[in-house]
Amino acid sequence: MVHRNAPLTETGRLRLARCVVEDGWPLRRAGERFQVSPTTAQRWADRYRRLGEAGMADRPSRPHHSPGRTPTRTERRVIKVRLARRWGPARIAHFLHLVPSTVHRVLTRYGLARLTHLDRATGHVVRRYERERPGELVHVDIKKLGNIPDGGGHKVHGRAQGGRNSSAHRDPARPRTAGGRPNLGYSYLHTAVDDHSRLAYSEIHADEKKETATGFWQRAHAFFTHAGITVERVLTDNGSCYRSHDWRDALAAAGIVHKRTRPYRPQTNGKVERFNRTLLDEWAYARPYRSETERREAFPQWLHTYNHHRGHTALKGQPPASRVPNLTGQYS
Repeated sequence: MVHRNAPLTETGRLRLARCVVEDGWPLRRAGERFQVSPTTAQRWADRYRRLGEAGMADRPSRPHHSPGRTPTRTERRVIKVRLARRWGPARIAHFLHLVPSTVHRVLTRYGLARLTHLDRATGHVVRRYERERPGELVHVDIKKLGNIPDGGGHKVHGRAQGGRNSSAHRDPARPRTAGGRPNLGYSYLHTAVDDHSRLAYSEIHADEKKETATGFWQRAHAFFTHAGITVERVLTDNGSCYRSHDWRDALAAAGIVHKRTRPYRPQTNGKVERFNRTLLDEWAYARPYRSETERREAFPQWLHTYNHHRGHTALKGQPPASRVPNLTGQYS
């Protein structure tokens, strides 16, 4: 590609070379005519004599020889450590007594994937997928969170005062655990995420029993239906509530196919797992709440922001609502 400030294009170089070689112009006169130095004029004239018109094309700026490049043996050692131990450039550099920037260049040169793109268990590149239309697959999962005591926990007041608040406001229906530590109970977030649009529906419950999970799905199904999404398949893990007859019958009655992930492979249900991580970062632990009630009151607004306003990297910065035209039900 010719630089935008370059005085010569490929056509201009050809004209310059022909003026010197064929018409016999002096180098200085040709340089003045085409606004380049005599040295430049000589270079293009010599190249025209050797290669003809084809010599006027751009050439890569890469040098023919790189004496300062990392030796091939060292590059092989870097790649071997990366594949065997899945370390980053800094750890590999310390292990091999190199500079991190050198290791990074080697990894980039050979196109090795980032560690975030690799499966932790196997080291293989994670293959991303996305269903073609909304409702083709819906991911369902449950996230367990510890409740916040009234007055705030240790994230607000530190361990001492947070422990006293926990002892004063523990769940009376749950006995103390071993060691005298209070048991405040848990919140269970039941969540359904559409694979194509990332549209999410979530509720907070006190347990993860089959009746609770089945009731949640019926409301989630109604939510997706109201948004104009026809659910075809549902993907869950192997939790007991998802293996119950109640769950099976609820999906069968709606003509929905139930799929389960392979045991100990949460990556298969990765879209809802990633939603859970976003939920923790941007809602559950986003600020120091003073009580569990305060945190729960903030949840509906956060979920609305996620669906309608928060840009999603997998959607090119657009919110999930951008892929669900009838989310508000205005066309139904």
